[in-house]
Amino acid sequence: MDLIKAFTQEQLKSEVPQFNVGDTIRVHNKIVEGTRERIQMFEGTVIAKNGGGISETFTVRRISYGCGVEKVFPLHSPNVVKVDVIRQGKVRRAKLYYLRDKVGKDAKVKEKK
Repeated sequence: MDLIKAFTQEQLKSEVPQFNVGDTIRVHNKIVEGTRERIQMFEGTVIAKNGGGISETFTVRRISYGCGVEKVFPLHSPNVVKVDVIRQGKVRRAKLYYLRDKVGKDAKVKEKK
């Protein structure tokens, strides 16, 4: 059991980005296409954070060409290069799944002052 614990501790990132549910963030994600690597950005609102330790994930939602797109990113993945916080949201819930039903201005989260 200690071997598994040691392995997971080794895989954890030393500097974990600080953000909360409701924040608008930009995720720099590494994409591998054949022999080439590139960094693609995904900007949206964090609607959920799940788990803990090595399996911690966060879900980011954005509207792309009028269609809602959600992506789940593992926090400690080597493919998640960087996370930038664009603005901090003022929310009273841990999961913002209700934003899936909202459209336009109604789907915005108020900014923290």
